[in-house]
Amino acid sequence: MRDDIRWPPEWPRALDARFGAPVAGTYRACADDFVVEECLGFEPEGQGEHLWLWIEKREAATSDVVRQLARLCDVGPRDIGYAGMKDRIAVTRQWFSVHLPGREAPGDLEVQLAERGFRVQRVTRHPRKLKRGVHRGNRFTLRLGGPVTTDAMLEQRWQAIVEGGVPNYFGPQRFGSDGRNLFRARDLLARGWRKRDDREGMLLSSARSFLFNAQLAERLAAGQWQSVLDGDVMMLDGTQSLFAVETRDAELEQRLVDGDIHPTAVLWGQGGSRAAAEAERLEQRTLEAWPGLCHGLERAGVKAARRALRVRLGEARIQRDVNAVTLEFTLPSGAFATAVLRELMDEATLDFRSLPEQPSDSATRGESP
Repeated sequence: MRDDIRWPPEWPRALDARFGAPVAGTYRACADDFVVEECLGFEPEGQGEHLWLWIEKREAATSDVVRQLARLCDVGPRDIGYAGMKDRIAVTRQWFSVHLPGREAPGDLEVQLAERGFRVQRVTRHPRKLKRGVHRGNRFTLRLGGPVTTDAMLEQRWQAIVEGGVPNYFGPQRFGSDGRNLFRARDLLARGWRKRDDREGMLLSSARSFLFNAQLAERLAAGQWQSVLDGDVMMLDGTQSLFAVETRDAELEQRLVDGDIHPTAVLWGQGGSRAAAEAERLEQRTLEAWPGLCHGLERAGVKAARRALRVRLGEARIQRDVNAVTLEFTLPSGAFATAVLRELMDEATLDFRSLPEQPSDSATRGESP
């Protein structure tokens, strides 16, 4: 079969069969409607070669902060560390590290950053560089407008999400405007991936993310995204720990209901899938539609990994105002807030074109953005 990619893809939602299609709505009308705060999960030690800064930015990309820190501190971009890319059209707070062995930061660093719109809220030290994907997750505060604010079913949808989680789709950031990153990835993999053509792994990540979403969509359409199949590979909640299932049983089904474990799908690469039996057959049936992407990823040397099909919200709250609805929740590292929004709002009203084209945080190390 040819690697035909339809854009935008029609990936199904989880709640439509129960509540019907969601109504229209708006979000991200301004940066203050989309607030993201990084949850690091540990405290910097207060000493060491790396200067750590907790920075708030508004309507700016993470890469913008990296460039300014490198210039102001007279270091290379590789000396700057951060845990993950954050949205551009938003107010975001996250940690950055700067490698400054044996020397202090410029005395006016905070003033210089403030003049560029980056507010430094805390400064400390740590022995090590901040690495991609080490943060525990992110805390979101999202303000919605439009017809969704008067949707009589909104609270029921929200409660179902809080209780059962949402499909762990990669968000549209991963694919770029109109799927541009994905189509570039298809073409690049067809002629042979080269590091210089994809220095940050963005295109590799786009291809793997698309193949994962396709598997998730297939299991969701079959009513199996929250089920244990014979041969499944399960992930322990809150970790990347995996274990294989030979035959499903009542104990595993109960652990799944309790949110202790989640089924996974493969992030394709060398080594193939760890799934077997029914789960493997379903994966292969889905992936065989895109042999060029699969073979290209293998030739590129990326290692296969697994990602949970389901993600659960933490610290979830909803509040209705006169003209808006505010959502608050946390998600683990690698999960996308748009996966939550698409279960609550008509996807056609989500302005995905406004989202940044994110480089991969981990295209070659297991996809934990």
